[in-house]
Amino acid sequence: MSATRPIDAEVTPRESSPPPGTASPTDFATTARLDRFDLPALRRQYTQQGAFLYLKEFLPPAVTAQLISSVAAVEARVHRNYLPGHKQGGSVSRHIIDEAAPFISDLYRSPALVDWLGQLAGEALQVSPIDDPHAYALYFYTRAGDHIGWHYDTSYYAGRRYTVLLGVIDESSCRLEFELHTRERGVAIVAGSVQIPPGGLVFFDGDRLRHRITPLRAGEMRVSLTFEYLTDPKMRFGRRLISNMKDAFAYFGFRQVFRRAMTHGAKVRPLA
Repeated sequence: MSATRPIDAEVTPRESSPPPGTASPTDFATTARLDRFDLPALRRQYTQQGAFLYLKEFLPPAVTAQLISSVAAVEARVHRNYLPGHKQGGSVSRHIIDEAAPFISDLYRSPALVDWLGQLAGEALQVSPIDDPHAYALYFYTRAGDHIGWHYDTSYYAGRRYTVLLGVIDESSCRLEFELHTRERGVAIVAGSVQIPPGGLVFFDGDRLRHRITPLRAGEMRVSLTFEYLTDPKMRFGRRLISNMKDAFAYFGFRQVFRRAMTHGAKVRPLA
C-alpha cells in the first residue's frame, strides 16, 4: 500500500482585522478568511483525493483561541467511554456545547462556511437536525491509550454526511491515519497520515474515508472539534434508533442522547 502526501494549501492570508464594531471573529472566519482560499483549486484537490481535503492552516488565530476557551468551558462535563478494541476517550455533545460554548454553535451555523463547504463538496449542504448530538462535538484525548479505531463516519440519514474535523489543542503524537479511494472501483487505495494543528481542517465524505486516530501517549493531550453537515436530513425511525444507541454507548451517554431527544420533541418523518 503506497503512501500519500495530502494536499496542504499553501495559503498565507495577509493579516487584517474587521472594522471595529462591524464583525465578530466568527464573521471574519467565514467571510474574509474564506475569500482568500482558491476554492476551485481546492475543489480539484478534494475530488482527486476521493472526497478528502487537508488544510494545515484554516482558521485565523482569533477563532482558534475562542475554540480553546470553549474547551475550558466544557471540560468538566466530558463523558468518557471505553469500547474494547475500538475506542477510548471523552466526548462533549452539541447539547452541552449549546449551553456552555455557544461560539462553536455560531461557527457551525455560519451561512458563509456552510456555502463554502458545499461548493467544495459539489452539492448543497445543510446543518444537522437539532436533536443530533453529533452535529458538532468536542473529542478529548487526555489519558494514555485514548484513540479511535478504523471506521467510516457512516450516514444514517437519507443523504450524505460530510465531516469537518478542526484541530483545537494538540500536545500529542496522535495522528489521523486514513485510506483514500476504498470504495472506488478500479482505483488503488492510498494510505496517508496527518497531524492536525490548532486551526487546521480536514474535510471529507464520511462514507468514503476509512480512518482512525492513533493512541495517545502518557502525558499528552489532544482535543478536536467536528462539524457534521448533510445533503438530506430525513432519517427512518429504525436508523434513528440505531444512531441514538451508537451515540449513547460510544460517545455521549444515555442521558445526553435520549433526554435531549425527548426535550426537543424530535419527530422523525418516515421516508416515502
